[in-house]
Amino acid sequence: MLRRTCAAMVVLACVVLVGCSDTDESEQAAREAAQAYLDAWAAGDLTGAAELTDNSASALLNLRAVATSMGFGEGEQPLRTEITAVDLDDGAATVSYTATWEFDAAPDWSYETQLDLRADEDEALTLEWTTAAIHPELGDGETIEWSRSLAERATILDSAGNPVFAATPVVVVGVDPGRVTDLPALGATLAGVLDISAEDVVASVSGSQPGQFVPIITLRRPDYDAVRAAIFDLPGTVFREETRQLAPTAGFALGVLGRVGEATAEVLDEAGADYAPGDQLGTSGLQRAYQAQLAGRPGLTVEAVGPDGARRELERIDPQPGTPIQVTLDTAIQSAADAAVATRSEPAHIVVVRPGSGDILAVSSNATANPTNALVGQYPAGSSFKIISASALLSNGVVALDSPVACPGTVAVGGREFDNEDRFDLGTVPFLTAFAESCNTTFTTTVQQLPAGALETAAGSFGIGASWDLPVEVFTGALPPPVDAVELSADAIGQGRVLVSPFAMAIVAATAASGAVPVPSLVGAAAAAGQAPAGPSDEVTSALQQLMREVVLTGTGQALADRGEVFGKTGTAEFGTDVPPQAHGWFVGFRPDPAGGLAFSVLVENGRSSATSAVPVADTFLANLG
Repeated sequence: MLRRTCAAMVVLACVVLVGCSDTDESEQAAREAAQAYLDAWAAGDLTGAAELTDNSASALLNLRAVATSMGFGEGEQPLRTEITAVDLDDGAATVSYTATWEFDAAPDWSYETQLDLRADEDEALTLEWTTAAIHPELGDGETIEWSRSLAERATILDSAGNPVFAATPVVVVGVDPGRVTDLPALGATLAGVLDISAEDVVASVSGSQPGQFVPIITLRRPDYDAVRAAIFDLPGTVFREETRQLAPTAGFALGVLGRVGEATAEVLDEAGADYAPGDQLGTSGLQRAYQAQLAGRPGLTVEAVGPDGARRELERIDPQPGTPIQVTLDTAIQSAADAAVATRSEPAHIVVVRPGSGDILAVSSNATANPTNALVGQYPAGSSFKIISASALLSNGVVALDSPVACPGTVAVGGREFDNEDRFDLGTVPFLTAFAESCNTTFTTTVQQLPAGALETAAGSFGIGASWDLPVEVFTGALPPPVDAVELSADAIGQGRVLVSPFAMAIVAATAASGAVPVPSLVGAAAAAGQAPAGPSDEVTSALQQLMREVVLTGTGQALADRGEVFGKTGTAEFGTDVPPQAHGWFVGFRPDPAGGLAFSVLVENGRSSATSAVPVADTFLANLG
């Protein structure tokens, strides 16, 4: 049988050892015979591999049993082999080789074993079959099974070194399509109880097979306990208890930290070969950006399994646990911000930055907001942009704090009318007062005295449009050159084509507090995020701080006067085409403290007047800090 198989496959494999006078030729013959077996085995040609032995029936039985128990069966197997030595001995040869199994999402398994070759009665080289041809410790009747073990995911530490994420019991609410009696009714009930989409439930279940667990929503244990009575006995609902790494609350710095959940195809492709479908991986934010460091690497256990089920360990590679990362977020400040935005029904955000260091201390969004918009949302700045416009006017000598400026109720620029809120008219007042009272008409006229490009230059000196290399995406703002005088006036009051994010305006506030654009930092000991642009001059910074303090003492931010030494600027930013237009509410400010101060921005989307939306949120935030 061997002579026929070799003739069909490779003539060189049928070289006889007996009578060879050249040792090199004998060694080559043994090497080629062994390689023929190894190649057939690795290719999944188990029948072909078995026929190259002196006991093809037993070899095929063993090879098939092992392949099946390892989960491969017939067909190409993830096996690499390398011959390491050939020893000749009076018509026989022992060929040593290394086998390496490349498992999906698990460490490779390598070991050394050997093949014994003998000359048959026709003096042709034949492999003497023993289970050592598969593995040196494999016994008769044994198969091989392997399993992977996941590493313990490392946590993210806050600025004080305390874990942000902790192992938290959850319940996955699912549906078994085979148990459902009325799918539309089930979808409607789950939607009403769990605040999810009934259409999504129906679509997910309709496309699944009976007996399949279709996950619908994952709830923290207390949240599940609160709704259990309403959903547990519904025909079709099934439940799975798990433990997951979760932050203190569902929304805690979600836009920055991200989530850990069952990996999507995109996440798996990005994460690499160590992970498999069903693994709990970071799906967004820092959890995703630092996937490899936090997730660690899986381990591997390989066992020999006897006919009676007895197991012997052949190999154990322990999983490598992940390594924590420490972030700049301050848990107390984050919690204070979370409690403040939770007071609004509209989407609301707070971003807090440490002036000077640039440490990002909190990124907060309430339950109705898209949490990523605190960092990447693009909104008109409204009158909060007057911080930058005032800087441009001061640095170019157009005004000083005590310069008399007109603040009429309405003014026309280039044929377009600009007015103050409710068209209030202050007459002629010091620039300090016009800023504190947020007089639009003052800014839309005085900005016309600026040299070309001065407003854009001032914006850049506050970090607008800067490029930061951070592990999460941020939008730093944009101010295209105005096309005409009308657009310049609109830009001066944060309308026109001005776009900013809450993150960008927190950097603006931090720049006003220190006179330097802080390089933002999010992960401790990380490389610098970039080169900071030159900030405003010391003289401009000092004047700007007086302006922002006056806002709180006598102007539109007086509601914050009892919250310590607070500096800031309000802003109502119109958007859309409705009449009257919709508007976002802003408050951008800072408060000195012994730790280096806090600079922050508050945005209430469609909050209308800042006085009734963003300022109360800022007040609650500062009150929560104490």
